[in-house]
Amino acid sequence: MPDSLRPEWPAPANVRALQTLRSGGFSPPPWNTFNLGDHVGDAVEHVAANRAALRRLLPREPFWLQQVHGIIVVDATAISRNPVTADAAFTRATGHVCAVVTADCLPILLCDRTGSVVAAVHAGWRGLLAGIIEQAVSQMAVPASTLLAWLGPAIGPAAFEVGDEVRRAFLRESAVESAFVELGRGKWLADIYQLARQRLNALGVVDISGGDACTVSEPERYFSYRRDGLTGRMSSLIWLAD
Repeated sequence: MPDSLRPEWPAPANVRALQTLRSGGFSPPPWNTFNLGDHVGDAVEHVAANRAALRRLLPREPFWLQQVHGIIVVDATAISRNPVTADAAFTRATGHVCAVVTADCLPILLCDRTGSVVAAVHAGWRGLLAGIIEQAVSQMAVPASTLLAWLGPAIGPAAFEVGDEVRRAFLRESAVESAFVELGRGKWLADIYQLARQRLNALGVVDISGGDACTVSEPERYFSYRRDGLTGRMSSLIWLAD
């Protein structure tokens, strides 16, 4: 069975969520073993076997996205082709599985307190800066104060080194100085979790869980592109049950 965890957050009973980890699959090194990414050089048959194993844990095949670090948000029940180019998906229909894949970027799962709508968001720093969270919350079309968020495993604040241009870009958007620690010579450590929380809070989303993992520093548990380069992808999934 693939290795996975259930997010710990106060979601309503009809909201189901799953975070895959890197073990329990069929892929050889360097994608070992439960790689769900079909764009990272792994053999098609290995990815298919891993996705088939995942499918047994879900009500139906996930709605896979072709992620491009943008701000397109799609309704998982309104798009016929799969995958579609987007970085977030939402649904109000039961049994439709929204999913994003990551290996350092921040996955965010969202739901409302009544369990009427859910969303999965792929939020690397480019997507965060461009407004993927804001777009996803807008498309969910419920008051932001009624939303719950879970921040999945991403590169941690002690490992995420960025250049001065990234920090300046975020500071032009909002006062987030505390999310950056100077290393010198134009380099900074960035806290992607804090950057996401700030944007969620600014929208009115205050019930936020997760955000305490580091994909880089836990190689037995998580894939990390920053650490390994050629590697697999994990998936964060959410759906509404009957």
